[in-house]
Amino acid sequence: MALRIECANRLGVLLCKPKRIKILVGGRASTKSTFVADVVLSKVKQGQRWCCGREFQNSIDDSVHQLLSDEIDRIGFDGFTIFANEIAHSSGGKAFYRGLARNITSVKGINTNGLWVEEGESLSNKTLRVLTASIRVSAKDGQKAKESGIDIPVPEIWITMNRGSSNDPIAKKFLKRAESALAKCGYYEDDTVMIVQINYPDNPWFMQSGLEQERLDDLEHMEAAEYDHKWGGAYSDSVPDAIIKASWFDACIDAHKKLGFTAQGQERVTYDPADTGDAKAVAYIHGVVVKQVKSNSTGTVDTATDWACDFSHSIKPDSFMWDADGMGAGLKRQITDAFKWKKVAVEGFNGSHGADSPDAIYEPIDGAVKGSKSNRETFFNARAQYYWLLRDRMFKTWQAVVKGKYINPDELISFASEIEELQGLRSELCRIPRKFNGAGRIQLVSKPDMKKMGIDSPNMADAVMMLMKQPKIQEEFEPLRFATEW
Repeated sequence: MALRIECANRLGVLLCKPKRIKILVGGRASTKSTFVADVVLSKVKQGQRWCCGREFQNSIDDSVHQLLSDEIDRIGFDGFTIFANEIAHSSGGKAFYRGLARNITSVKGINTNGLWVEEGESLSNKTLRVLTASIRVSAKDGQKAKESGIDIPVPEIWITMNRGSSNDPIAKKFLKRAESALAKCGYYEDDTVMIVQINYPDNPWFMQSGLEQERLDDLEHMEAAEYDHKWGGAYSDSVPDAIIKASWFDACIDAHKKLGFTAQGQERVTYDPADTGDAKAVAYIHGVVVKQVKSNSTGTVDTATDWACDFSHSIKPDSFMWDADGMGAGLKRQITDAFKWKKVAVEGFNGSHGADSPDAIYEPIDGAVKGSKSNRETFFNARAQYYWLLRDRMFKTWQAVVKGKYINPDELISFASEIEELQGLRSELCRIPRKFNGAGRIQLVSKPDMKKMGIDSPNMADAVMMLMKQPKIQEEFEPLRFATEW
């Protein structure tokens, strides 16, 4: 088993080994920003120009200007002059600031020896694309170096960040590939990026910071997932009014192994289609164990539907269900043709329709819904109904795993740890917000409105939600056999 690399060694490698992109990631009180501030000041003292940026910077107060000024005073660096909007050194070095989101083109072609990006979890896809292409040796400097026979170091990009959502652009671009190594030893490296994980235990001044009492109070009163995000640098996959808590999802991972039951019962596959460029998703459940969830961002809706049907053929499930609202309405012929002559029940799901079994009584399991009412009175539509039933299963599983309460396994749900996109599924499921309406029925924020809120389309989550609906599996009848001879 790999041993955890000591923090000093990890940071030492960051300092000594050149790398195009260097990322420090972790939770509160880890001194990530202080460490990089000292690095930047030492480079400026050597005559280098460093740009200090962040995605959103409305004024100098939003920058790291004050932190750099404080570190000059704390360390006792000489030769620095602190101006209102920059810091200069007698060597000719300089630290200056840029807001990236509203003025990303200003970064192109700037004369800098390096870039420090604070709060990297906020970086957009557009910013990441421009940064990595723009912070480079200019053609002019490259030509001079070639003529002089010298090497010019490629400018490094240093990023300090806490983990936000696992669906954030920087998480998908850089952290996803590193998570396994970071969990084992706190360090990851490839040809492009070097990533160091650092948290409050790595801070030698933490006990003098006055934050220990706050941490202990959070440990006692915060939910585990929230505490792990704040102090352990874990992902935060929640939004205001989310119907599913991250701690519930975590309890559901391999719940069948934790509680000692096996997958048995119906095998079902669901498919959530999407347009070109958007993610499509499939999910597969055996009994109450979700064994696989996959997404596909390539191709058209037609080719993605072929992909989903081929996935189902490899499983040989009892049923196949697809989202038949929107563009899914036009897929009926393609899907039914794909399952012709196969012993698979095929059914469309209409989440926009009213609640199924409208007169049946919904029995709430916690205080989120007051009193027993009919499904018609409880749920705004079928989408809200089946997401809520999924929520109830996950809450019961959390009760069974964490609280030790006995609940019939048929009422639970388990997510196999082998699911390839498990972290992405966690992010999607824990970012489904409830919309409060005047009638008091359970309604969810629509996909278009979620996009306006900056929440990615929950295609994998929708595929899992559809698994909650029991398909109409017709009884098979043996065909009549006619004698060929009398």
